[in-house]
Amino acid sequence: MTQGWSSFYSVLGEAAAGLIGLIFIVITLTSTRGRPSSLRAAGLYLTPTILHFGATLAVSAVLEMPDLTPPRLAVALGLIAVAGLACCLRSAAGILRTPDGPPHWSDFWLYAGAPAALYAVLLAAAYGAWKSATWALGLTAATLLVLLLLAVRNAWDTITWIAAGGVGDQPRDPDAP
Repeated sequence: MTQGWSSFYSVLGEAAAGLIGLIFIVITLTSTRGRPSSLRAAGLYLTPTILHFGATLAVSAVLEMPDLTPPRLAVALGLIAVAGLACCLRSAAGILRTPDGPPHWSDFWLYAGAPAALYAVLLAAAYGAWKSATWALGLTAATLLVLLLLAVRNAWDTITWIAAGGVGDQPRDPDAP
């Protein structure tokens, strides 16, 4: 079913997996930040970004499965798309209720709005896969590529904000319990 797309999804999946690892390294390096606001920032910004990388990795892995039937692909794409949409709704609600004042206008659109639209397109690709439409794999590929690039942008934005001291807490005392 995915003949001709195998190397594309292999590269995409490997890139997503590598980027997940890099984010974990950054989180470890910023562990001296104060815990409460770091956790809030991670929940609103890093968690969805990790999910987008994970969704890209998961779809790429599914598409590499041998003997993949259109209904199985449709179910996998649909489940991943619904999980992504739920995460985007959670992010949107959290960003709009930020206690530190209104966030930058791009936060809502690039961390919640655009990813939600991409997961909706992935849901359309799931429908196309269910119907064995030839356009479903191309739409899935384009959607995952844009999702991966958006996640890279969001990871860069969040990490540079944290590195610049945007979390707002003083570094914690390493000798404190």
